[in-house]
Amino acid sequence: MAHEGQETISIGNYLLERLSQLGSLFGVPGDFNLGFLDLVEDHPNIEWVGNCNELNASYAADGYARVKHGSGGAAKHGSVGAILTTFGVGELSAINGLAGAFSEHVPIVHLVGVPSTEQQKNKPMLHHTLGDGRFDAYLKAAQQFAWSHGAVFDVTAAAAEIDRVLTDCITSGRPVYLMLPTDRVFNKIPRDRLNTPLNPDHPANDPHTEEFVLGEIQKLVEKAGSEVVILVDACAIRHDVTEETWDLIKRTGFPVYSAPMGKAAVPEDYERYGGIYVGSISHPEVKEKVESAKLVLSIGALKSDFNTGNFTYRTTRATTVELHSDHTRVQYASYPGIGMRHLLPKLTARLHPLVSSSGLPSVTPFTAPLPAAGKDPLGEDTISHLFFWPRIAQFIRSEDVVVAETGTSSFGALEMPLPANAIYVSQILWGSIGWATGAAVGAAFAARERKLKGRTLLFTGDGSLQLTVQELSTVMKHGLTPIIFVLNNKGYTIERHLHGRDRRYNDIVNWKWTQLLDVLAPEDLSPKPRSYTVHTKKELDALLKDESFASAGGIQLVEVMMDKYDAPLPLLRQAELSGQTNHYV
Repeated sequence: MAHEGQETISIGNYLLERLSQLGSLFGVPGDFNLGFLDLVEDHPNIEWVGNCNELNASYAADGYARVKHGSGGAAKHGSVGAILTTFGVGELSAINGLAGAFSEHVPIVHLVGVPSTEQQKNKPMLHHTLGDGRFDAYLKAAQQFAWSHGAVFDVTAAAAEIDRVLTDCITSGRPVYLMLPTDRVFNKIPRDRLNTPLNPDHPANDPHTEEFVLGEIQKLVEKAGSEVVILVDACAIRHDVTEETWDLIKRTGFPVYSAPMGKAAVPEDYERYGGIYVGSISHPEVKEKVESAKLVLSIGALKSDFNTGNFTYRTTRATTVELHSDHTRVQYASYPGIGMRHLLPKLTARLHPLVSSSGLPSVTPFTAPLPAAGKDPLGEDTISHLFFWPRIAQFIRSEDVVVAETGTSSFGALEMPLPANAIYVSQILWGSIGWATGAAVGAAFAARERKLKGRTLLFTGDGSLQLTVQELSTVMKHGLTPIIFVLNNKGYTIERHLHGRDRRYNDIVNWKWTQLLDVLAPEDLSPKPRSYTVHTKKELDALLKDESFASAGGIQLVEVMMDKYDAPLPLLRQAELSGQTNHYV
């Protein structure tokens, strides 16, 4: 409680002041969050988005956090996404998206409007409850997918509780969960804590252990000579070390590759960037370079099945140094508490004098040539994946935000080099189909707030888009102008190649895609949405060359007609490996 003479603020507005760096808040209204939403709508620095459902809102908060945070050396320290739901029915609808964010190290603040403290104590049979008095059931569910959780029950501790949970979010890079009872929103508390900004709690490495680790790595580099490669992965992006990583890359000149989840952490037009390493399904030259290296400096590894070619890395512990957010591994030894944020700059300073550019091996640049005449198995007219992704690579510009759906699009995009300062967003570990459409909404908001000069480009399949398509209306309501490429291959292509190639469960209803935006658009939308269908390579090429299309002045949808069974080569290789481990009969 405030003392006499202290400047005060409502608990709801205190929370909003702490969140005001975000810019946008996603979610769905419900009767237990409506009072707080009055404050949200009146706040000068927070835009209430208002999504079609809570699952889509959680996806949008995920995409927002990834792009507001940045990639490719453009990290924004401490940026998170935020979602507001109501008790029970709302928060449970969002939980899949939040679990995905937890899996992929994406920081999201999940605010839940809950019944009053008196109702929580007396446990009446309220709507949105299970009818058995278990008001804590949803909290118990949320705890499985939140790094930290809290509740604003005690007015005197409200500010400290809010600050604790938010600090945990920006420190861990994971979702957190905060309950806000209806009768606490307008309670007054002192505002003096707002004078101290929130900062991530990244303790310094123990200096003696750190010095020993640096010495061990230096010895390995000296022994390996010029045969060192750098492998960059997801957590270099998620844990804010892309700038430190880039400094190490530039100052040592070591060849650099990335895992699929680390795509675009390094500018892919950098002359010493060699492409994507994904175990046995890598391009042969990439596979040979990484696996024959005498030392691999791995930064931010997340060794999931789809990120490692179904665990087919052929690098050994004896030739690997792994840098992580909270520990370091040097060959067979692990050093808890030695995090890469503080270690990387010192490692760069140690290694830079050791390296001579004249002795470094050459690197074949990462390129994606169009198939030569007569070399496309699907012929000269049909739009194949062999043609589509290299052609799209020519279309992408600096500062474009590329959102690739799980499956065909995310595997195809691996073959597509991106220009410097492009941002790439995909969900390879959690892999929830439909995620990309919601994520593209959040990505577009973040791109606008960051004043990026590029476009938001969504690549999704017809099957995936059917799960979350309503969110295109949210995009149009807020005047955002993404370009949506819908790969129409008549169903779930990735699953056809996993199992059930001709089973009906992998078929879907073929929607009238080019009518969709008109149905979902606000009546007063200007410019009006535009939609196209392209059947041939020539039609696609002509559309991509059309400057009125490429300028993305309004929302556009492109239906890309593709063969039912065609798929990117990495997907075919991964499906074969996954089918073996899944033991399909």
